Amino acid sequence: MSNGVETSIDRAALSSCGRLVIKVGSSSLTRADGHLDVMHIAILVDTIGAARARGQEVALVSSGAIAAGLLPLGLTHRPYDLPTQQAAAAVGQGQLLELYTALFRRYGLSAAQVLLTTGDLEYQERYHNARETMDRLLELGVVPIVNENDTVATQELRFGDNDRLAALTSHLLHADALLLISDVNALYTAHPETPGARRIGTVRNVDELAGVDISRRGSAVGTGGMVTKLEAARIATGAGIAVGLTDLEHLPGFLTGQDVGTFFLPTGKRRPARLLWLAHISDPDGALVLDPGAVSAVADRKASLLPAGITAVRGSFDVGDPVDLIDERGRVIARGLVNYNSADLKSMIGHHTWDLAASYGERFQRAAVHRDSLVVLR
Repeated sequence: MSNGVETSIDRAALSSCGRLVIKVGSSSLTRADGHLDVMHIAILVDTIGAARARGQEVALVSSGAIAAGLLPLGLTHRPYDLPTQQAAAAVGQGQLLELYTALFRRYGLSAAQVLLTTGDLEYQERYHNARETMDRLLELGVVPIVNENDTVATQELRFGDNDRLAALTSHLLHADALLLISDVNALYTAHPETPGARRIGTVRNVDELAGVDISRRGSAVGTGGMVTKLEAARIATGAGIAVGLTDLEHLPGFLTGQDVGTFFLPTGKRRPARLLWLAHISDPDGALVLDPGAVSAVADRKASLLPAGITAVRGSFDVGDPVDLIDERGRVIARGLVNYNSADLKSMIGHHTWDLAASYGERFQRAAVHRDSLVVLR
């Protein structure tokens, strides 16, 4: 597990890093006829068992619940409407966990079901509780099996795909690396079936992939594709987490340092869990419009936001709520936890802190958003 100290994760270090998150999609877990592919799931469990034997902690973000529920419900394809998806998930989730439990038992390991919605991560207290629970499961030697709570999630409270959920889980757990399992063995310069397409072994920055064709979708039983995997890689690497992309066949070799798949180097620094939550999960309750001087101070000099630099207050919020800091053109510059409620801030616009303290008391001398409680997003 990361302890907040900067580490340099490369391929060779994958076999010895402390904490891994592995994400596997429906297309890797099911056969063409919709049944769960027990052989593929066994390969995945064997790989995790080997990692645990090396002393590594592993959390598994696993799709497959909806796909596992198709045949028991007599469905020939993945349903499009949310109620039927939720019904299939309710039936399939138990079957999927039962299979994982039986396979992990061969290694003396227990599996735990962890079902999440975005609502579980958007609020600091619930985010903290989720992190504490999963940390404890890993400390106890349990393999958390994480999935979106498809049975109760609404359209407004969905992660959208498990690639994003996996990136956010890697943040939640301060993992050293995130492994995304795909139905292709690596990222290629063109679609793998295209003549002359070459495997991309290492990616230093996701932005350098702008010209790569990632438009084609994967299996009919999945929800994501390469676009969602690259977005997950961007989120994770930006927080100092290494990312791997490969298929189940090459996963064991990838985790022991072999030159297979695609490896994404971390691009950003590790942040405290609170700031990871703030940047990628929190749902802002309002916005503060900044003048050009305040934009420069916050974004370039990493300074706190003072009331004097605010030109407008939008929305209704309380002390400690997340708010966006935007420029006068409406572009989001940063996000932070505000030190005043919206009513107080509206009366403070443009005033210097010393004037406010003299007029209203010392409690009005603090910054609107302190630099330790904001993240720059631009």
